[in-house]
Amino acid sequence: MILPGYLEGAIDLHVHSSPDIDTRRYDDIDLAREAARCGMAAILIKSHHGSTVERAYLVSRMMSDIRVYGGIVLNEPVGGMNPAAVKVALQLGAKQIWMPTRSAANHRRHHGGVGGYSILNVGGELSPEVEEILELVAAAGCALGTGHLSPEECFTLVPRACKAGVRRILITHPEWPATHYSVEQQRALTAYAPVIFERCFVSMTHRCGFVPLTVIERAIADVGVTTTILSTDLGQPDTPTPAEGLLLYANQLRACGFSIDDLRMMMRDNPEKVLKYPDRDLIDATASSSPR
Repeated sequence: MILPGYLEGAIDLHVHSSPDIDTRRYDDIDLAREAARCGMAAILIKSHHGSTVERAYLVSRMMSDIRVYGGIVLNEPVGGMNPAAVKVALQLGAKQIWMPTRSAANHRRHHGGVGGYSILNVGGELSPEVEEILELVAAAGCALGTGHLSPEECFTLVPRACKAGVRRILITHPEWPATHYSVEQQRALTAYAPVIFERCFVSMTHRCGFVPLTVIERAIADVGVTTTILSTDLGQPDTPTPAEGLLLYANQLRACGFSIDDLRMMMRDNPEKVLKYPDRDLIDATASSSPR
């Protein structure tokens, strides 16, 4: 499959591949080859179990026709809210630091479990470790992903991240039931210039409870294409390939009335801004820590 011309150069900031504990459709190399063959410009590999920065570096050394990036998720395997792990990942070139996903207390509650990490202390304030991580992310010009934190946690995290100087905050799959934000909550978060909503195709599959397309379509229409990134969160063996997911996503949103320019912005231009920071010419948000 080759992406149509208007999607050529698409960027997926949320894909999964092996080596991984979970079964994946492709390993890192085959994922990058398939994405390049389909006409994509870049991918960002994510793992719930550790850093993908080193893996992405090696794949990039092998391939000249696609950019491959990595990051780190602050789950138990890396020590949770571990500033030392974040510092190393950033020094190696991480493009996104995710708050906890499967190790988040919110994730575990949603799945009937107990325990897990919260970013808040007993007083409802950010823990010192999280504060330090925000400073590190800001200094490196890296994107911050909210992972599987609850919306309540993120309404504390986002203002503090802005105050620390973080310039790109990706609200991870805001339609998925475990991390669901109402449209009103999303509108409130757009008061903070760095906030972008990463709306993932996988939310509409059996993997995430078949979220209706209308939920995503209405959120984009209400909150805006300028604050939306369309990623896939694909790589599972029983879902479409990432490139197929992007095309299906585009076709479905085109049928809802979004223009080709809208899709280019959400699948190419906005993700590129995240990857290009700290090139200030590509950033339209101000450096202010105050809401717009």
